[in-house]
Amino acid sequence: MTSPRSPRPAAPAPRLIATDLDGTLLRDDKSVSERTVAALAAAERAGIEVFFVTGRPARWMDVVSDHVHGHGMAICANGAAVVDLHGDNTFLEVRPLERTVALDVVRVLRAAAPGTSFAVELTTGIHYEPLYPPFFLDPGATVATAEKLLFEEKPGAAAPVLKLLAQHPELDPDVFLAVARKAAGDLASFTRSSPTALVEISALGVSKASTLALCCAERGITADEVVAFGDMPNDIEMLSWAGRSYAMGNAHPDVLAAASGRTVGNNDDGVAVVIEQLVAEALEAAPDGAAHD
Repeated sequence: MTSPRSPRPAAPAPRLIATDLDGTLLRDDKSVSERTVAALAAAERAGIEVFFVTGRPARWMDVVSDHVHGHGMAICANGAAVVDLHGDNTFLEVRPLERTVALDVVRVLRAAAPGTSFAVELTTGIHYEPLYPPFFLDPGATVATAEKLLFEEKPGAAAPVLKLLAQHPELDPDVFLAVARKAAGDLASFTRSSPTALVEISALGVSKASTLALCCAERGITADEVVAFGDMPNDIEMLSWAGRSYAMGNAHPDVLAAASGRTVGNNDDGVAVVIEQLVAEALEAAPDGAAHD
């Protein structure tokens, strides 16, 4: 007769929620629903920090600036920047892509995928090549070749590069990512968050996950105490690192495979659904049944 299987140990109480924005926390119209706003506030009251972790640059964080509570922290540009949303989007930390490396990546990708065009995301804004789809939210961008955009008179004289963006007009998005990683994966980190063939390139080792891990270590928070949400390949490392993770119902297939759990889609407030459950568990576990001050 076999003995009964030992029950799995309970997951540690969450101390931090890390959520992607587009396709995850935000609805498709880029709004934050009233239910989600209430859930974020309830998490903070329960003593659970909330980090926005996104591929967006700091200047595009206005979509959530009205919903920042306690800490006001965000991880932007796929981990290349940590930003204080309470302080006019001040950069607290930057993990730059060296310009010489970016130039090497440009050279290699031009050869591996002819027709690729590039944009350069700096701490001061974005600039792009003539064939790159224009950013209408950034009308002041400089248009020039990547080589000119990445040139600097002397090392460290120009604004740091947060990420390089590569766009291809014909390739399948996942195929383009695979081509880029095979061609230059030893030079930098490659990922994607767009439904188009747009690859986002950061310094080697920089990702949402690695920067989130650094921020959590500074706070004495372990991976087991983190709950993460995401929907696209640039979320995979973060979802794999966190103790508990949820892929949105609308997530990319690779994200569904990487996450430990699944919630409903972004338009159905999938993040709020899980946060409400987490807060209820936290209140039930609290000695006095009340949220933390």
